[in-house]
Amino acid sequence: MTMETIIGLAESAIWVILMTSGPLLLIALGSGLAVSIFQATTQIQEQTLAFVPKIVAVLVGIVFFGPWMLTKVTTFAGNIFENLVRYIG
Repeated sequence: MTMETIIGLAESAIWVILMTSGPLLLIALGSGLAVSIFQATTQIQEQTLAFVPKIVAVLVGIVFFGPWMLTKVTTFAGNIFENLVRYIG
């Protein structure tokens, strides 16, 4: 394996990580912001109110984005194994 191949593989790994984690992070950010605004306007400072909606929103996001995320990760893993066989064999 050449240095360019390893750098390209690392770059594509980082890209896959960002693409698969991005939607869930944005969902958690949006729901957390909405809960924070709700808490600030109503002056309710309950700790569980901050976490439960985020957990539920991320779980719903996993239901919707899970198949797409799984496809991205398995495609990347398949490409790694194909390259590994090409370089070893």
